[in-house]
Amino acid sequence: MSPSTSPRFFTEREVARHSTTDSCWVLLGSRVYDVTAFLRMHPGGEALIRSRAGKDVSREIEGPPHRHSENARSWMEQYYIGELDRESGTDEAQTLRERRKVGEQTEGKAAKKPTKEKVDEDDKNSPYSRCRPVDLDKDLVDWTKPLAWQVGHLGEKYDAWVHQPVDRPIRLFGNAFLEAGTKTSWYWVPVVWLPLVFYLSWYCYTTMAKGTSRIDVTSDLSIPIHKYMFPMFFLMGWFLWTFIEYCIHRFVFHMKPPAHNYYLITLHFLLHGQHHKSPFDGSRLVFPPGLASLVVGTFYIFLLSTLPEILGVSVFVGGLCGYVVYDMIHYYLHYGSPKRGTYLYSLKAYHVKHHFEHQKTGFGITTTFWDHPFNTVIPDEKF
Repeated sequence: MSPSTSPRFFTEREVARHSTTDSCWVLLGSRVYDVTAFLRMHPGGEALIRSRAGKDVSREIEGPPHRHSENARSWMEQYYIGELDRESGTDEAQTLRERRKVGEQTEGKAAKKPTKEKVDEDDKNSPYSRCRPVDLDKDLVDWTKPLAWQVGHLGEKYDAWVHQPVDRPIRLFGNAFLEAGTKTSWYWVPVVWLPLVFYLSWYCYTTMAKGTSRIDVTSDLSIPIHKYMFPMFFLMGWFLWTFIEYCIHRFVFHMKPPAHNYYLITLHFLLHGQHHKSPFDGSRLVFPPGLASLVVGTFYIFLLSTLPEILGVSVFVGGLCGYVVYDMIHYYLHYGSPKRGTYLYSLKAYHVKHHFEHQKTGFGITTTFWDHPFNTVIPDEKF
């Protein structure tokens, strides 16, 4: 709801009726929130919100077991739709605007509609109107224009701004072709890369099965590579990818660009900042194949230049498979609903904490393993 729009008033009975997957409301004191769109995103699972639908969740927000961060509370304000009218005995909701109108008619005054209200009504059919995440008049950027060329001007304010997540689509470029190139549906990752994984796996295994592959240790000593060694090299590549995944996320995606450098700020926003600003933009949760091919190609060249050909390809295909799993898990952590107590459930909770509260820690996606030796584990909550 836009800050300029007068809040609606709802009765307790009316709020209680909205307790289904298609329409789920909750209360924070006397404030009413429509969290239907957030059910699948909730890190604790859809069932936790559904079980509290139509009720006051103030105690759950404060914790224990989980005290919600300031970013999480700000995020919830995007779903604010009105106030609880405990004094009303009817089921019909009224608005403050309607009450003002009655008062003005009684006094014989002509109601004058503010300019902001007119803008809000013009945007009624906009995809942004359901949950107005920012005050368009006070935000640091103009959301009606592409953001890519604006964020560089934020300077020292950029880091704080980009880590205040919102639930709205982001347009990066005005050019339709460039904008389309930044968006990728999740299924393109397995469609593009899995055939290559299967082919190279078959190639490595059948090549090793010929019994002619060897690793030269010295000029006089070489070790034969048996076909049953392929799974070991494959897993070595997968494990190597988890380290690369951690390093890219921590040192590239979470670099802090200098406040005076317009171009580095813009580059950071295009690579990862836009994901932290709008973490549930489903079209930007996986790497576009064109961009990913740069990382994949670099990984391939490095391995073949440092290892024997068949060994390098075997490690590469394991790493490539690890990358595909990484992108699929990352998408699922944002949009999936893993069962409570499972590994993916813990990963989802961990990753959401990274987005909403601990942006400088918790860089592991498919595993938290590398966060431990590098001391970037998200700390346990204490009450």
